[in-house]
Amino acid sequence: MATIADVARLAGVSVSTVSYALSGKRPISAATRTRVADAITQLGFSPHAGAQALASNRTDVIGLVVPLRALETNSATVMEVVTGVITAARSHGDDVLVITEDDVEAVQRLAAGSRVDALVLMDVEREDPRLDLLAQVRQPAILIGVPSDTHGLACVDLDFTAAGRLAVRHLVDHGHEAISLLGAPDAAIRRSANYAVRIIDGFRGEASRAGSRHAVVPCEATYPGAAAAVDRAFAEVEDLTAIVVHNEAAMPGVLDALARRGLSVPGDVSVLAVSPQGLAEHLAVPLSVIDVPSVELGRTAVAMAVEREDEDLPPETRLLAPVLTEHGSCAAPPWR
Repeated sequence: MATIADVARLAGVSVSTVSYALSGKRPISAATRTRVADAITQLGFSPHAGAQALASNRTDVIGLVVPLRALETNSATVMEVVTGVITAARSHGDDVLVITEDDVEAVQRLAAGSRVDALVLMDVEREDPRLDLLAQVRQPAILIGVPSDTHGLACVDLDFTAAGRLAVRHLVDHGHEAISLLGAPDAAIRRSANYAVRIIDGFRGEASRAGSRHAVVPCEATYPGAAAAVDRAFAEVEDLTAIVVHNEAAMPGVLDALARRGLSVPGDVSVLAVSPQGLAEHLAVPLSVIDVPSVELGRTAVAMAVEREDEDLPPETRLLAPVLTEHGSCAAPPWR
């Protein structure tokens, strides 16, 4: 009796592609569908739903690892990424199993057996302890984030290094010579959360090239934390006239702290946000923003995972180019 594996071999496709052609759960090209149909006819294959599922060894579930620590400072961004993952997975006929632990054992439990068909990992560190495990699991794994060594890995993220450079260039083009970056909380920077340290690399490199006075100030995700970061920025950078905020939870507190100092935006200080655009443009003072395309990142991660479920594709890193939208919070410094 012919099996689904026999059909796949004759048609020159994967077992999962035959499964999708039979179930209609994912789009299959007309040419591939024809090859599968011809192979089924030639072999006299009669599919049975239960046997088909067993043969293809599929669960139609994607495992999403979202450490709780990521929600402490970037909850809106994280939830947008999760939304992108879930909506993209449903469009492919998949469900999503979410775990919130951040250790290696949690990922190992998720990958064990046949619980999920693919893994998507968030909150990636430069030297992430979970990475060695990914070479051992059978499922394809996609990182939303870029570690120091991407060998053998599939990654997607905003190009935060380029975003840091773009922020400085935009402000320098407006005539600013003294700029501060209010970044992630100190704990995220110390553990080398990739998004936190990559934007710092880009910011520092471009500010040095431009000859700008500059400082990087960690910023806690509270109003007092934002006020303390603003105070430190003015203390460390002489005649500070521009601030880049890469901390979504701190943005309202930064604006409040500037107002308490009697400073207007952009009359006295230009402020540029790096965050999901919807967060920055709906503040009391709409901020010019380099968009963090969170939903798109989630959708792209799922697309990369689905591609790798069906085919052994080479490692790759997809970095989305930063896009800046001006909402009027950046202008020439007051002395110009």
